[in-house]
Amino acid sequence: MARAYVGLGSNLGDRESTLRRALARLAAEPGVSVVAVSSFRETEPVGYVDQPRFVNAAVALETQLEPPALLGRLLAIERELGRTRLGPRLGPRTIDLDLLLHDDRVAAGPDLELPHPRLHERRFVLEPLAELDPGLVVPGRGPVAALLSKLD
Repeated sequence: MARAYVGLGSNLGDRESTLRRALARLAAEPGVSVVAVSSFRETEPVGYVDQPRFVNAAVALETQLEPPALLGRLLAIERELGRTRLGPRLGPRTIDLDLLLHDDRVAAGPDLELPHPRLHERRFVLEPLAELDPGLVVPGRGPVAALLSKLD
């Protein structure tokens, strides 16, 4: 079993309910076990700022799925919960599920990059990760706590 971390976000509709539904679907996935869920936090949008505020969280998983298979399941859950990829990049969305880390794997492909390429720049990702595992280290970037301190 591998330890994976997934970031969750929503800024359309009933945001917290959508995150809970995504977590329930993740927990029901064969080969996936939810280990811990961070608290939910309301955050400002990043990049495309003319949109509603987000609710963000992170989840720690134990999984038998390889990264591409897990990413495929995350994308399927997004579609089930009404996610479309129309509109501006980084624009409003019902649900966003990002594979942040998968053990200490490093990958750089057209469909999957591990660790997530902007994880180290985003407080709304780092804070929930630190809550789940204060000693967590991001491969190639360092400890989450140190990454957070650089954002101050």
